[in-house]
Amino acid sequence: MNGDLGLLVLAGGALLLGFCGSFLPVLPGLPLAWAGLLIARFAARSTITTKTLVICLVVTLLVTLLDSLAPIWFTRRAGGTKAGARGATGGMLVGLFLGPLGVIFGPFIGAYIGELVHDHDNSQKAFNAALATFIGFLLGTGLKMLTGAVFIWVFIKSLL
Repeated sequence: MNGDLGLLVLAGGALLLGFCGSFLPVLPGLPLAWAGLLIARFAARSTITTKTLVICLVVTLLVTLLDSLAPIWFTRRAGGTKAGARGATGGMLVGLFLGPLGVIFGPFIGAYIGELVHDHDNSQKAFNAALATFIGFLLGTGLKMLTGAVFIWVFIKSLL
């Protein structure tokens, strides 16, 4: 039973870290959460099936792809450039050190600055591209958080 408890604690830790990775780019969010489900599958007390693991893996891959493409798609729709995308990434990294508001607004501010550096004469275009980047970032982050929460629910339900 001790090995089983160890697996479940390890799985729970991976799921929680994976959820945190939904909004902290230093952690591989959903893949880590899925690994938690995989670990839980080997615990005797868990009722997670192979079918559930496969479905969760497909969802992980799709959400990870959408998370990568959404900010790019939104930014391009608004006329943004690679400078804005780089600025958003830099803003996100700097925002990590500024707390929750920095994580939320860092990509927007970074994209805005990046677009202004690229074309300092068109602040309205820079704002539109930054807003689109921000919407894409929020959509991707929200989708990852929701998926991570569902994975945690699957884990808890498998133990009840």
